[in-house]
Amino acid sequence: EVQLVESGGGLVQAGGSLRLSCATSGFTFADWSIGWFRHTAGKEREGVSCISTGNGNTYYADSEKGRFTISSDNAKNTVYLQMNSLKPEDTAVYYCAARPVQCSRTGWPRIGKYDYWGQGTQVTVSS
Repeated sequence: EVQLVESGGGLVQAGGSLRLSCATSGFTFADWSIGWFRHTAGKEREGVSCISTGNGNTYYADSEKGRFTISSDNAKNTVYLQMNSLKPEDTAVYYCAARPVQCSRTGWPRIGKYDYWGQGTQVTVSS
């Protein structure tokens, strides 16, 4: 059974940092893509970043470039999202999602492409 478990969310002041983790199990970690998404009430879920666990390729939404860094520890089957210079508008529930193909430049933000989702972790950035 494929499982994704997010952790690391919390309350932080604007300008601060958080590192989210997505622990995975139930599949061969290599050659999958793991995406991070976020959802705020009243808005559509949006893609934040994606990493291909096989070749390490990464993609980011434009608003996160330079502030967020996605990485993977294949030995631990875990993907991380380091978030720096956080802004109040980053407040959301953050989800990780997985699918058994590499991230693609145009396809990675598409929610319907992902087969498995975690339960989410709340990130709140105060001003």
